Amino acid sequence: MSLPLIPEPPLSTHSHEYWMQEAIAEARKAESIGEVPIGAIIVLGDEIVGRGHNLRESNLDGTAHAEMIAIREASETIGAWRLLNCRLYVTLEPCPMCAGAIVQCRVPHVIYGTPDPKAGCAGTLMNLLQEPRFNHRTEVTSGILQEECATMLTTFFRRLRNNK
Repeated sequence: MSLPLIPEPPLSTHSHEYWMQEAIAEARKAESIGEVPIGAIIVLGDEIVGRGHNLRESNLDGTAHAEMIAIREASETIGAWRLLNCRLYVTLEPCPMCAGAIVQCRVPHVIYGTPDPKAGCAGTLMNLLQEPRFNHRTEVTSGILQEECATMLTTFFRRLRNNK
């Protein structure tokens, strides 16, 4: 069985902040339908190949996290389950499930906005993305537009508590 070759894309001409704004736009889509505002994109070179936002409530699916949806779309777009040479941008630090999927899909770089003190597995509670016992490790960049990402979540949950 031969592996599909995904050519090395040219380096991005955009900053991490530029791409995180795209992930924030996805989070806003989730927020607009009453979902927790978390968004993710997957970038290959200078092209978004996968987008996702939280859909757990809408789909009645605990696995419908932004990263999982973006991973599925990116795999379909590029025709491979290995997301080699891709970068995943997400507004909130990945949970254990998403970190596991990121490792399994061989995503080489994850960039996230704000840490998750309750479930963060990119360094906050544990670091599954760089676990040396796994066969693949992912570079992690954190804190990109952290204040904007954190404020979006804080505002959402404050509004939810006030409406109860």
